[in-house]
Amino acid sequence: MAITNLNHFLQNYFIAHSCEILDNRDGILTIQLTEEMDLALMNRPFYWHYVKKMGNTGQPFQLTLITNPEKRTEKGDWIHFGSPRLQQIMNHLQENERFTKLFQTIDTSKNTPLYPWLVLNIKISYRGKQKKDDVLSIGLQLVNGKMRLDMMNYLESIPLQSMISDYCFTISPLIKLKSGYLRIESLVLNYLEDQPKDWAKESIIALNEELETLDHFYEELEENEQMEKERNEIKERYKPNITCHVINGGIFYLSE
Repeated sequence: MAITNLNHFLQNYFIAHSCEILDNRDGILTIQLTEEMDLALMNRPFYWHYVKKMGNTGQPFQLTLITNPEKRTEKGDWIHFGSPRLQQIMNHLQENERFTKLFQTIDTSKNTPLYPWLVLNIKISYRGKQKKDDVLSIGLQLVNGKMRLDMMNYLESIPLQSMISDYCFTISPLIKLKSGYLRIESLVLNYLEDQPKDWAKESIIALNEELETLDHFYEELEENEQMEKERNEIKERYKPNITCHVINGGIFYLSE
């Protein structure tokens, strides 16, 4: 689910939060924030507390975000991967909107069914001698059980909105959410089983070498707390393990 177009991502993010896009040209995006988004992003809690206490209507800020490197010296927040503002936005999404429900936007004058998809974006972390993170984006159609990998890439080509379009109706799922989650979990486990295991073997070799070096260093000393602490630190650093974490997901109603 990598973000490949920051400007497009930011525009969709603010539109989804009911903010008005005042201008969006050449990698410079200007937004009129709502009160809710001003509170979330602009770090003005005392201002809003004072406004509410006085019974007045506050004035949310306008925000200008720059994603075009050639325009980074202009007035506004220069946004790039790793920038504080982008990290703030990503944290806001993670804390408040890990799960969503969206409908495909369809312009139609006839009754059109929309089918439910359970979509999960899953972070897989490999830890051992080397560290690596992967993200799997998996979709499961909750009527016929069809599964699709790289689901977020697929969804990027589909217009989505929070309200169902006119003349559209949803098909009730035949697969319950818990069962759907277990199907996706099974797919992830099978995926991991098929991955190369060389990294784990290398980690175990490095683990044993480090433990042997430690034992040699302490060979004439009795077991002590420091030795045990260092042994545990080595195991924690080199012992191969894999963890999976659901980043976010939702139910997406799509046409067939």
